[in-house]
Amino acid sequence: MFPVLAIDLGLKRIGLAYSPDGSIVTPLQAIERKNRNQASQAVRDVITEWGVKSVVVGIPMGGDSEEEMRRRVAHFMNLVDFGGPVAFQDESGSSLEAEEMMKGEIRYKRDGRVDSLAAKVILERYVSQNQAG
Repeated sequence: MFPVLAIDLGLKRIGLAYSPDGSIVTPLQAIERKNRNQASQAVRDVITEWGVKSVVVGIPMGGDSEEEMRRRVAHFMNLVDFGGPVAFQDESGSSLEAEEMMKGEIRYKRDGRVDSLAAKVILERYVSQNQAG
């Protein structure tokens, strides 16, 4: 399962977070999304660089859009050409939690920090729900 990469897939930015072993979760620099080929190549590069064995993608669960999001994520991960396991984690409220973490920052910019903090929240949830014991 580890190392694992979390992806908060957005239309403008893709937030990323990484955990080598489940004990530490670190937000990575978000990817500015110009088009899906560029975005999938950038995610592929991160997976290679960090030696990722599995991927967790945040999606809204339980609503009408869950099935559509699973389909979109599957299509995107097909473009990434990742051969390892891909898991889904409920992302509900992760962006709000990330924005709370950003409070107190001198300037609030749309530079991807919130997106990667949302990915960090998603990965922390996944790790805590899937640890043995």
